[in-house]
Amino acid sequence: MKLKLWVSLLGVLSLSAVSAFAQENAPRVDVFAGYSYVQANPGVTGVDSFHLHGGNANVAYNITNWLGGVADFGGYNNGNILNSGASGTYSTYLFGPRVSYRHYSRITPFGQVLFGAAHANAAAFGTTGTQNAFAMTAGGGLDYKVFDHFSIRPFQTEYLLTRFREGPLAARNQNNFRVSTGFVFRF
Repeated sequence: MKLKLWVSLLGVLSLSAVSAFAQENAPRVDVFAGYSYVQANPGVTGVDSFHLHGGNANVAYNITNWLGGVADFGGYNNGNILNSGASGTYSTYLFGPRVSYRHYSRITPFGQVLFGAAHANAAAFGTTGTQNAFAMTAGGGLDYKVFDHFSIRPFQTEYLLTRFREGPLAARNQNNFRVSTGFVFRF
């Protein structure tokens, strides 16, 4: 009976040590800030795609070594959409889970799916007035650790779906592409 108790106690302590070691590999919070490029693809036949430049920032709270929650905010602009002279602004507010693979000393690949809203002015999608719409992203990226509390994100690429009304038409899917690069501060 005492042997089973000691073996059980040793097993629990071993699992606790492994769990504590795994948590040490993951910072509790990651803060990203960087440049973003969005290739906007209107859902209307015959209307060309256009690009927007801007930036995005996100905060990830790492619940475990591999799972975190992300809040992502982006703002983008094009001063001359399709040579029309119209200036378009576009912003996103997204939230969701991130899965990270932290088995390398310097490289951390990750994938995420985020849901939220997008906001655009009239010129961005040919409407009257500004509008809000559903938005989501699916994609991932890679962080390269330079120091314990500082990493570089060489790329983060994502499919960006929005559902704006375009002109007099009902809400339609816009299948966009977003790529970002920047710096990550780890706490």
